[in-house]
Amino acid sequence: QVQLVESGGGLVQAEGSLRLSCAASGIIFSINDMGWYRQAPGKQRELVAVITKGGSANYADSVKGRFTISRDNAKNTVTLQMNSLKPEDTAVYYCKARVESTRYLEIWGQGTLVTVSS
Repeated sequence: QVQLVESGGGLVQAEGSLRLSCAASGIIFSINDMGWYRQAPGKQRELVAVITKGGSANYADSVKGRFTISRDNAKNTVTLQMNSLKPEDTAVYYCKARVESTRYLEIWGQGTLVTVSS
């Protein structure tokens, strides 16, 4: 089995910063894309940022210039540094990875809540 475990969510004031981490564990031969998604109350889950195995990153327009995604391939981790947070960034943030294990898997973490107060 392969699982993703997120950490780093919490409550922060507007303009503050938070750092989310996600670690993959289990039988892992390789991890392709890793990404962060979020779901605010009453809204659909949306892509925040994604990073390829080679390190190429793409961001949602709403977070460009404020969030940075990075990964450590040796440790099977992905991190989301969030700066200049806004109340509209409040959501449950989910990590997602495409993993080559004993079979190809697309897996999600359990989610971590980020709350930004005004």
